[in-house]
Amino acid sequence: MKYPLIVFDWDGTLMDSTGRIVSAMQRSAGNVGLDVPSAEAVRSIIGLSLTRCYDILFPGVNGEALERLTREYRFQYIEGDPTPTPLFGNSLPVLQDLKARGYQLAVATGKARAGLDRVMAASGTGHLFDDSCCADEAESKPHPEMLEKICKRLNRHPREALMIGDTTFDLEMAANAMMGSLGVSYGAHGREQLVACQPLSILDDIGDLPDWLDQSPAA
Repeated sequence: MKYPLIVFDWDGTLMDSTGRIVSAMQRSAGNVGLDVPSAEAVRSIIGLSLTRCYDILFPGVNGEALERLTREYRFQYIEGDPTPTPLFGNSLPVLQDLKARGYQLAVATGKARAGLDRVMAASGTGHLFDDSCCADEAESKPHPEMLEKICKRLNRHPREALMIGDTTFDLEMAANAMMGSLGVSYGAHGREQLVACQPLSILDDIGDLPDWLDQSPAA
């Protein structure tokens, strides 16, 4: 196989959580007295660490205000906001299929470790992954550190790995790590934005991934 290691983004790639991220961030900003960002603005920063998100969405806001926003956002995302966050319909079958075929699977996400562990447990997917790296364990995307750590721990060269994500941050991170990438068109960033990052291809459904891999020439 050409890409024995497949690295997935989480939000917007495997899990349909973009809607909750947007509504939870908007609700949180309003509840703590900050200007409420537009849905488009919030979608544009999905995939970054919270610190990077705040720099973009709330410039000049710091200190206690951001601490209150962080507490409120975590409450809203975990408990307060009722927007559903299911796995995309084909995510679990694809992960199970690739695992059975001998691929190593990993996650590189803008979530913090506690958040990723929580959603993996809730979705029953944790056992399918060989490794993961989170925003509180490495530099924020698009810095390549997440992918570099995963490759080092799994003893893979970046050319043996493929990054799959729904944002330009995912694809730029892969390029910075000298790793191939695929975009998915159904997440936070639009097709035109993804195309500009020059991924190997763009999938309209994660269910198309196994066929794409089968058609990729062997190394």
